[in-house]
Amino acid sequence: MNLAPIRNEQDYQNALNRLEEIFDTKKGTEEGDELEILSILIDKYENENFPIEMPDPIEAIKFRMEQLGIKQKDLAEIIGFKSRVSEILSKKRKLTLKMIRKLNTALHIPTDVLIQDY
Repeated sequence: MNLAPIRNEQDYQNALNRLEEIFDTKKGTEEGDELEILSILIDKYENENFPIEMPDPIEAIKFRMEQLGIKQKDLAEIIGFKSRVSEILSKKRKLTLKMIRKLNTALHIPTDVLIQDY
């Protein structure tokens, strides 16, 4: 096992190739330990170099509605009047804390996503 920090794209590709080679190893073996450490190094490099931003709150709501087959009228039952839902989905009205809590509970959208500015 010869591990080193991943500092550039070549190191990253080499790490991915090695990870693929040892992917099915058993825990508790030398290669199993290498796999675990290598995956941590790769994760750290990806988080620093390819960050994934949180989705727009309204787009997250629309996406979740589509996943669950929910219509605007169904959303009105969760957060209030149809007209309010329409204003929120068109970004003419901001979500309130009460709405965020209800959306989090009903649609299971993380509050971190819902509280963002838009």
